[in-house]
Amino acid sequence: MADIDTILEAAPPTVGALFRWRVGRTPTKEAFRYPDADDNWVSIDWAETGRRVDQLAAGLLALGLELEQRVAIVSSTRIEWILADFAINAAGGATTTIYPNTQGKDFAHIISDSGSVLLVAENAEQLAKLDAAPELAEQVRHVILLDGSGDGERVLSWQQLLNLGKERLGTDPEIVERAIAAATPDGLATLIYTSGTTGLPKGVELTHHGWVYIGLAVDTLEIINEDSVQYLWLPLSHVFGKCLLACQVAIGFASAVDGRIDRIVPGLGEVHPDFMCGAPRIFEKVRSAVMLAAPRGGIKGRIARWAFAVGRASREYRLAGKPLPVAMGAAYSVADRLVFSKLKERMGGNIDFFISGSAKLSAQVQAWYYSAGLLVVEGYGLTETSAVTCVNLPIAPRFGTVGPALPGTELRIAADGEVLVKGPGVMRGYHNDPERTAEVIVDGWFHTGDIGKLDADGYLTITDRKKDLMKTSGGKYVAPTKVEGVISATIPYVSQVVAVGDGRKYISALLTMDRDNLAKWATRHGMADKDYGDLTQSPELRKTIDRFMTSANAKLERWETVKKYAILPSEFSVDDGGVTPNMKIRRRVVAERYADIVESLYETDPEDE
Repeated sequence: MADIDTILEAAPPTVGALFRWRVGRTPTKEAFRYPDADDNWVSIDWAETGRRVDQLAAGLLALGLELEQRVAIVSSTRIEWILADFAINAAGGATTTIYPNTQGKDFAHIISDSGSVLLVAENAEQLAKLDAAPELAEQVRHVILLDGSGDGERVLSWQQLLNLGKERLGTDPEIVERAIAAATPDGLATLIYTSGTTGLPKGVELTHHGWVYIGLAVDTLEIINEDSVQYLWLPLSHVFGKCLLACQVAIGFASAVDGRIDRIVPGLGEVHPDFMCGAPRIFEKVRSAVMLAAPRGGIKGRIARWAFAVGRASREYRLAGKPLPVAMGAAYSVADRLVFSKLKERMGGNIDFFISGSAKLSAQVQAWYYSAGLLVVEGYGLTETSAVTCVNLPIAPRFGTVGPALPGTELRIAADGEVLVKGPGVMRGYHNDPERTAEVIVDGWFHTGDIGKLDADGYLTITDRKKDLMKTSGGKYVAPTKVEGVISATIPYVSQVVAVGDGRKYISALLTMDRDNLAKWATRHGMADKDYGDLTQSPELRKTIDRFMTSANAKLERWETVKKYAILPSEFSVDDGGVTPNMKIRRRVVAERYADIVESLYETDPEDE
């Protein structure tokens, strides 16, 4: 493995320069695939990508964009998002990412605090959010509309920006080259706002050097090559999705881009990618859908259960790199042909591995996929560390860990168990907030707020968030993420879980139901005419969940088991403040909103009932 410091010394210094290098290195190789209006996949190579990015960058410069000025993007994941992002950095600007579901004061705060002077908006609905904040009219000089027509002055259509760029390149062919040369490695490339459990989002400043480092460090792992194809659906407003662009430019693989979650499984079947990255919930949803669709009785049901039993028995050998015993090997081949091959085909039939990040992956879910011959490896990072701090290598995964640190990144465990990180990927700081920056970066070490441990080989295991640990009245510490993960992995009808019980005698849980899976349950039970709210409160559903909860509790320590639970009549949403724009649950908000229900779970002791 090449030394990362040596590689960085010879590398292009900025994102714009790295992009230029990639276009020049592999101009005729496929760069992106994306669906057209009829959902047919269109392919473009690096040369065409470079041509479009140059036109867009020149258009931004023609609009007056200056070095490190921010351009906000509020859009779902699509090819235009990527081209705009590359163009912003090539023009010397910095991208402010905004989740398309960000609303009201959070949207206005991000635009205002970032100082964004241009806005790339997906459609009229996103533009309306800016119009609803007239105090920003003077700050945001122009809006580029991806879908829809512009007025040619303050609001430009996507095509109008391209045309403006073509005109500027015609009169000044070197304008983009000069802008790329003016950017510096420690200059601001990206500003990503993280939504905490309280207060307004805080901006994380990520530099050009940080992104170049992430891309090249992942390249040294040799887990992805130039000929690989990625299926990219992750929100690019999130650091996990954004880091994949840096990796793609450094390594040169192709990405099939479609941010529509309901199109992931069909898209995998059409694209046949080599790898895909995702959040744990996606892997959980696919697993739940497969489990609920599988026949429970008859010969097909028995074959499926037998196949997964064989898969479970084989895991120990396969993870250790040992050959399967002859009889087990033969059985696994039959199981693969009859059952596992069909699952693999649904996932595109060509997957080498999946990478899970952004939240803790359930060991139960990971093991289920591995039983079927599909590898899901776990990584770890935060917005403040440019997404990739650790990652398991597919050739030698250690389940339950998030892998070793990326080359060039250092890890340390503090006396209280907190994970500390130092390396080129660590943020420059929080935007306009030097005091908070000084609180989390001490002597160059970023304090993650996560509790973890390192093994003798440097593999990191994350146990929980430092501030989230609960302590029962009996003195036992409980990690809510563990309890929630086990419940989510065991009960296929559950969409969201919040474990409660800090200072209480036992642990309880608030549950919401997955709408699609609940509808399937209702059809099977002759209740298809009832709406979501009525179904969640039905005694019949309670009986079903009771059975699954018994199974979930069997996988937890005695003091972690859920003694009581409530099924809520609606899911948590961004609009009600129950989840952040990147869909992480705000436990404190949920617990406060449903305080009466939580109290009802402790009115009587289950031992007295």
